[in-house]
Order: sequence, then C-alpha cells, then structure tokens
Amino acid sequence: MSETTTSPQPKPATSTAEAPRRAAGARPERSSNDRPPQRRPAGRRERTPRRRKFCKFCADTSLDIDHKDPDMLGRFVTDRFKILPSRVTGTCAKHQRRITNAIKRARQLALLAYTPLHK
Repeated sequence: MSETTTSPQPKPATSTAEAPRRAAGARPERSSNDRPPQRRPAGRRERTPRRRKFCKFCADTSLDIDHKDPDMLGRFVTDRFKILPSRVTGTCAKHQRRITNAIKRARQLALLAYTPLHK
C-alpha cells in the first residue's frame, strides 16, 4: 500500500488589523484605561428649579374672562389658533374651562379666528 500524504489546506492571509470573530451580542474586552469618555444621554439636561405656575385669574381677582376681549383670549391660543392646555398656561381647571368657553364664543362671533387662514 502506498501511503498518500495530503498537505494541509493553506490558511487565507489575515491582516493583524482584523478583529477576531465573536459571538453575536458579545462585547470586546477592554482594559481600565481603554474606556471611552462618559457622555450624557442626548436631550437630557440638568434639572433647574422652575418657577411654579399659578393661575393668573385666581391670583388677581380683578381680571375677568370675557369673550368680548380677543386680546386677552389671544394669549391662550397658539399661532395655529389651538387652545393652549392648562399645563402650559398654568391656569386652574375652573378658569381653564371658562377660557375655553370664552374662546369658543369669540370664534362664533368672529372675534377670534378658527384657523390662520381665517384671519
């Protein structure tokens, strides 16, 4: 019997810059001095103490919510003529309901616009 010798398959040339393959989801090992600098999450800033919102109508009882005063009601409407919520304006629930009704009445009487196109 003649013995046949098979030569081993040649390995493909690999450069030293290639990283070894690892399992999916596995992280590369790092030394303690190889850490990237700490970054803050995007969009989050340090909390600064905000002024507490208060209801202007409760604080100043001389102010009256009137549907015939479009200048005063205009402060509670966006540039697209949407009614601002109380969490933005700071009004209490009782006065927010009155503001909403006054804005709707002013729109009905054409003192306030429904949309920017109705100016």
